[in-house]
Amino acid sequence: MKGLKEFRIDIFNLSLKQHEFEFEIDNKLFGFFENSIVEKGSGKCHLSLNKSATMMTLDFKIEVSVELICDRSLDSFDYPIDLEEQLIIKFGEENYTLSEDVIVIKNDTATLDVSEYIYEFISLAVPLKKLHPRFAEIEDEQPDLIYTSHEESEEEENKDTTDPRWEALKKLKENK
Repeated sequence: MKGLKEFRIDIFNLSLKQHEFEFEIDNKLFGFFENSIVEKGSGKCHLSLNKSATMMTLDFKIEVSVELICDRSLDSFDYPIDLEEQLIIKFGEENYTLSEDVIVIKNDTATLDVSEYIYEFISLAVPLKKLHPRFAEIEDEQPDLIYTSHEESEEEENKDTTDPRWEALKKLKENK
């Protein structure tokens, strides 16, 4: 998949030291990825890239405001995201992922597209339960309701009230 040109870094010609990059985040980034949970947003990403002979350490500082749709009222609202993430990229023979924050790329890779990483960091920072700020205060005041199925409530009821016939049988068993 071709990335966004403004998020590409020419890593092949970078010297072995620390480099600083600034990226503008806008709707173009979110529109680039299919089925994005975020469609609109704007902000900045500061990237500090420390390159050595065998690896690169990427420190992302992302400050963005994304537009979300409230799950309760369907009103749109701006949600601020301020996060710092680190990604370690090692050089190797093949491209693969070692863990969620360590990847391996080929030694001869010329450019690195960071748009996918920025997009993923932002998407993971979006809360599962999207509430407009006017509902968030109410939510904090009221504890979450606990839902139980009909079967679970019936089992609880049965535990509390034991049939007296069973009690009589237990007494007979104990007397033997």
